[in-house]
Amino acid sequence: MAQTQEPTLTVAPLNPENLALLEQEGLSVKPLEPIGAEIYGADVRNRLSDPAIKALEAEMANRGFIVFKHQAGLSSEELIDTCTWWGGHEIHLTHGVHPATPGRNRRIFRSSSAGHKSISRTGTQWHNDGNLEAASFSHSAYYIARAPHNGAGTHFAHQGAAFDALPPDKQDLWQRLVSVNSASSVTHPVVHTHPISGRKSVWLHLGMTGAVIERLPDEGLTIDQLKTLPAHIDCFRLLDEVAMKNLFNDYNDLLDHSIKSGYGIHYEFDTGDLLFIDNWAVAHRASPNAHEPATQQGLDFMDRVIIKAPRNLSPQFGLPQYINMASPHPFNRDGVWQAGEPGFRWKDDMRTQN
Repeated sequence: MAQTQEPTLTVAPLNPENLALLEQEGLSVKPLEPIGAEIYGADVRNRLSDPAIKALEAEMANRGFIVFKHQAGLSSEELIDTCTWWGGHEIHLTHGVHPATPGRNRRIFRSSSAGHKSISRTGTQWHNDGNLEAASFSHSAYYIARAPHNGAGTHFAHQGAAFDALPPDKQDLWQRLVSVNSASSVTHPVVHTHPISGRKSVWLHLGMTGAVIERLPDEGLTIDQLKTLPAHIDCFRLLDEVAMKNLFNDYNDLLDHSIKSGYGIHYEFDTGDLLFIDNWAVAHRASPNAHEPATQQGLDFMDRVIIKAPRNLSPQFGLPQYINMASPHPFNRDGVWQAGEPGFRWKDDMRTQN
């Protein structure tokens, strides 16, 4: 189990200058505790001003997510137009289209308690959307066309505050780790610096990671110095099975404890909610009762849209963005190198679909 301590830097409060600007636009902002914020008074069919959009994007980066309340009846195109306000301002297409998706729109991923009406039972582990991609999505939209009636929702964990909650020895170790996706061979840092908030944030896919590379420490050098020095193959090792299980369990425990530790929330949806997450700032997972059958939670519909990032989430230490997992690993020390889905199985009874 991960050892946690009181975070040295809590989730940032709403910025007063951003609040004043948004109030001038006729919006009111209600902070959720300890993360997230609800936005009232908006009709997203009408584009906000560029300064208001920039202010909301900054609040997403700092607090993890925002929810536009009372947006019932959005069409597919209205939803997609709103999604282009953020990040790279383009929709990313990486998923299949269920026949029941509205208009069979390729840009929308429909989820529901009824499998014949959607792609169901996803998001059971902590994850960030788009870990198959080098430019992992900057933002994701979740439009609640019809809310469940059993209190089902989504758990969110602030990954900057999660890093702060780690003990110093794990902060040092995790900053020297790079994960390799088992399906796409893309590499991502286990700790990255968020491009807007500037916060060091944890990042690990529990479902499709096939290897984790450690940059070995050099005595007397800081993490920042290690990042700037040229590294040879002898400077790296693969984590073995024991180390991988320890890392994955620590990461899972760290986010599992986020609500009790003050950097996570269980958000219950209302019909008409339009929720945007900063996908580089918060991890998420479906609540357990979100996968109850429609006879128990009612027939619900959630439409997801994913937004391109303006830059890659690149590894440090001179490692490439891709390391072919279908080939033998290039490192001198043996460790876990597991290609294909579902990647490394860190827990036998854990579902891996996300």
